[in-house]
Formats: sequence, structure tokens, C-alpha cells
Amino acid sequence: MKLTKKGEYALRTLIQLGIAERLGRDVVSVSDLSDSENLPYKFIENILQELRRHGYVESKRGKEGGARLARPMKEITIGEVVRLIDGRLAPIGCASETDYSRCTCPDETHCGLRMMMIDVRNAIARILDKYTLADVVSVTLRKMERDGVAMPYAVPEKNLRKKTNARVTKPKRVKHADPLDGFLSLLTSSQPQL
Repeated sequence: MKLTKKGEYALRTLIQLGIAERLGRDVVSVSDLSDSENLPYKFIENILQELRRHGYVESKRGKEGGARLARPMKEITIGEVVRLIDGRLAPIGCASETDYSRCTCPDETHCGLRMMMIDVRNAIARILDKYTLADVVSVTLRKMERDGVAMPYAVPEKNLRKKTNARVTKPKRVKHADPLDGFLSLLTSSQPQL
């Protein structure tokens, strides 16, 4: 399985909409989504149209318009979104449950590569189908809070003058993927959930 740019952008967009919802913002404009994730505006517009067609997001028109989630976050699995945008999860067609295609192997039934790729597909599907958008949003917000990163889309509390000593920082660019920074490590950490 390789996540395409379209699949990546769709998931990032849904996560941003989930963060906005969790922080009390009703809708997010396309330009805010585009700016927050450094993604092309037109690409986000097209992705939002597709997500809207399939019932994941809805639009609000007007000056204060934008997009918001149309379904509860806990009902949207990451696997269903990946399959919607990118198709099969299997690395090769003959290992796919949903988008099977015959390979060139003369004995598909006894092909070691196919058997291994079926296990790869199963492992990927188990993770992507287990976790919901709510899980990803919760872990993302928890990590942002832990690292003192400014919360995007937070609705300012009116007439509330609250002094805080919390240090707010901008997100840092990373140069490599640290295994301890993975979703599953952060999900199981002892930090309280938001």
C-alpha cells in the first residue's frame, strides 16, 4: 500500500476538521485548511467535494462559511477513508480483498510472495480499521498540548483574561521518523486524553 498525495491530503484535511470541531470551531474555510497544512487550495477544494459526496463533510455557505465534519469522528475509520480515496490496501493486486486482480504468477495458490503480501495487507487493515478519526484527533491534540504547540482553530473565550505561564511554540520540522513518535506509542502513553 502506498498512500497517494490525494489520500494523504484527504486524511490531513479530515484530521484538521476534527481538531477544529474538538476545539469548538463550527466550520473551517478552505483557505484556513490550505494554510494550516501548507496544501494547495484547489487540491483541498477538490478533496472536500469528494469527501462531501461520500458524506464525510458538509459545507456551510456564506461569509462565515466553510467545511465541517458531517459524521461523528468515532464513526469514521482511517481504513475506510484510505480505501475511498486510494483503493485497495494490499501492496499487490492478487492479495487484495476488495480490488483483486490476477498476477503473473503461474501458481497463485502456492505463491510465497502472495501469501506474505496477504499478511502485509491484513496487518495494515487491522491498524487502519481499528482506529477512528476521533482516536487520531485525540492523540494529535494530546501531543500538541504536551509539546506546548499553539492550538489551531481554538475559539477564543470572550471576556476572559486568563494569565498563563504556558510556553507556546510553533511546530518543528522533523528530519526523520522516530519510532517512539508513532501513533501507537502516543496512543498508549500515560498522558490524559483531551
